[in-house]
Order: sequence, then C-alpha cells, then structure tokens
Amino acid sequence: MIRLLVGLGNPGPEYEGTRHNAGFWWVDAAARVLNARLSHDRAYHGLVARVNRPEGPVWLLQPQTYMNLSGKSVGALARFFKIDPSEILVVHDELDLLPGQMKIKQGGGVAGHNGLKDIQAQMGSADFWRLRIGIGHPGVRSEVANWVLRKPAPEHREAIEQCIAQSIEALPLLLDGPMERAMMKIHSKPPRPKPPPASRPAEEAS
Repeated sequence: MIRLLVGLGNPGPEYEGTRHNAGFWWVDAAARVLNARLSHDRAYHGLVARVNRPEGPVWLLQPQTYMNLSGKSVGALARFFKIDPSEILVVHDELDLLPGQMKIKQGGGVAGHNGLKDIQAQMGSADFWRLRIGIGHPGVRSEVANWVLRKPAPEHREAIEQCIAQSIEALPLLLDGPMERAMMKIHSKPPRPKPPPASRPAEEAS
C-alpha cells in the first residue's frame, strides 16, 4: 500500500517540458484522477496535496528543491507523517529505458540518478518503490546532462504520456495493494491492434 506519491523534476517554467520532469507529469496526472489540487507547502519544500481515503490519507508531492535535493522534501514529509519507505512511490525519468517503456520495482541502486540518490540519503533506506519512466539515452555519456534538460521530440513525448496513462490505470492497485497486481498492470503490454480483414479479390468480369 502506497501512502506517498512523489514525482521528481525541477521547478520553474524553463524546465516544465523537459525529460527530467517526467515525474512531475505523472503526479499531475494522478492529481487529476484523485481530484486533488497541489499547493506549495514551505514545511515540505514542495507542491503538496492530501487525499482523504477510508483507508487513510494519501499524499502527493512534487519537490521544489531542484532534482539534486529531492530528499530534503521527501524526507521532511515522510518523517512528519511517519510514512515508511516501503509506503513511498517515487516516479522518475529513466535513461536506460526507451520512451514508451516503464518499470516498477522496490529498492535497488540509483543508477546515477541524483534525485534518487538524495532521497536514499535523507531516508536512510533504499526500500522505497520506484516507477521508472523511459526517456531514452543520447548515446554519449557526456551528453546526458543536456539530454535530460531538453524537451523530448513530439513522438517521444507521446510515448511517455502513454506510459503515464497506463500506469495511472494501476493507481487503485498501488494505493490499495497488493503491489504484485499493480506491477503486472504496469508491466503488461497494450494489446496489438487487430489486422484489418483480408479483402476478397474482385470477381473477374465475365
């Protein structure tokens, strides 16, 4: 069961449409589904929304600390409301997955992602869940910083949005559990479109 939904990104209009903000896009979509409104909360250094559910409140968070200090925001909210790392889902961009691909897992390494690195340091644990939204890789390591801070091509943005839409369909499972069913929903591939029926050859004229 997830009690805190975190989307990673950088604040400010200049970063709004960049690849590094895929986590923000996801939380925006979750807020629409949950009918929640994000507002700035200085205590938690981010945009925050609370959704009251029969099972207890769920929090949405977009840290406004810039990516490298994401843990400052996540840690402050999680500690105050006594949210365990295993009850946190962090949604972030992933270089090692192509646009249109996504994976969810609990724990593991940070693979050079500075947002995850700071969250792990602030929480003192790697046991939080991660939803990795593929943005692709520029192919050259030296270009990564510029790549993540640029806007994706329209077809890549569309593929990312499709991943977000599919994973948002699993939101009830993420919030209620079991997580295994949420993982199956997120990892399932959309059905291929059926081929058009074969047309019969025109009858020969007599």
